[in-house]
Amino acid sequence: MSDAEAHHVRVLRGKRVLLGVSGGIAAYKAVTVASRLTQAGAIVDVLMTAAAQKFVTPLTFSAITGRPVTTDMWGQGQGQILHVTMAREADLFLVAPATANTIARLALGLADDPLSATALATRAPLLLAPAMETGMWENPATQAHVATLVERGATLVGPMPGRLASGAVGMGRMAEPPQIIEMVRKVLGRKGPLAGVHVVITAGGTQEALDPVRFLTNRSTGKMGIAIARSARDFGAEVTVIHSPLQVSIPFGVHSVPVTSARDMCEATFDLLPRTDVLIGAAAVADYRPATVAEQKIKKKDDITIQLVRNPDILAEVGRQRKATGRPRIMVGFAAETEDLLANAKAKLEAKNLDLILVNDVSAPHSGFGTDTNQVTLLDRWGDVLPWPLLSKEEVADRLMVWVARQLRGQSLADLGA
Repeated sequence: MSDAEAHHVRVLRGKRVLLGVSGGIAAYKAVTVASRLTQAGAIVDVLMTAAAQKFVTPLTFSAITGRPVTTDMWGQGQGQILHVTMAREADLFLVAPATANTIARLALGLADDPLSATALATRAPLLLAPAMETGMWENPATQAHVATLVERGATLVGPMPGRLASGAVGMGRMAEPPQIIEMVRKVLGRKGPLAGVHVVITAGGTQEALDPVRFLTNRSTGKMGIAIARSARDFGAEVTVIHSPLQVSIPFGVHSVPVTSARDMCEATFDLLPRTDVLIGAAAVADYRPATVAEQKIKKKDDITIQLVRNPDILAEVGRQRKATGRPRIMVGFAAETEDLLANAKAKLEAKNLDLILVNDVSAPHSGFGTDTNQVTLLDRWGDVLPWPLLSKEEVADRLMVWVARQLRGQSLADLGA
């Protein structure tokens, strides 16, 4: 297994994550974070401040992680000072919740409890999930401490707007556990095989207006494109998703460029093209749009004839420009077909100047729009063909990122194997 192939598997599995829990009501969410990290295969060591233990007991975290919880400075293991050993072995230090007091202590370099001492000793990336009242978050002192930590390399996830412990609504709510896990994956993966590579992905089904109320669209949900975005992020890439309205959420750590129509998507794609290394066209772009858009809602009593005109073929236009500019370095397309899959996919591969195309039969069970699985066949510009079995869309995305990483090193589909 190559480094690229193993990377996604390793993003959480076997990684040593230090979870620092400080004294805020959001400490209860940290239990879910610890549980999800543990289930994903991470080795989670929890360090709690004295105040944190007023909200959640150490026993709770120990039961979830299967590991002892550090609550004081004087614990030792195998003849070594425990917090120094943990600091040295850590792959990531996550503080959730990170209260105003804890953020201040970390910024000042104080080290008189296990959380702050270990944070000062470790060279692992620091990820903070702030949680506090709005006034405390917006206070210049807190903002200065946050700026100091970010300047030193810390990453923030949140805070989010919402209902706070006081009953007020404002900025300061801790990010939800799934969002925190997403950012953990991004931070752990940022030195992966695609580090320094900008991957742009189009996703979703475009909408072509008929009138102020109605539009033409298709069945695409954007699931495949978002799975690719998440995988590319976990492989260390900078990721931008150009997307029409989706039925799935944009992952944390991924740039979002919302659009509506095919022409909007085309314009956004060309805007990003000068700094796009890899372009993956996973969107179901409408081939046609109404020639005219009614200014008022079309009434039901009226008989209408809709004249359609061609939309721009985004990948084909990028492919033509690519011959002169050399960018993007890699172009990948998708072909959603119902018949003559390989012949149609090969024609698209050549017409659009693609390096790779993934074709699937959208009429087949478990392989169409809106499903969580996909069965694709890959065709590359060298003439190689590789069918994949029915996989989850996440597995398809991971395998595709392996191919992208290999292609950047000049390897073809034939090198990937079955």
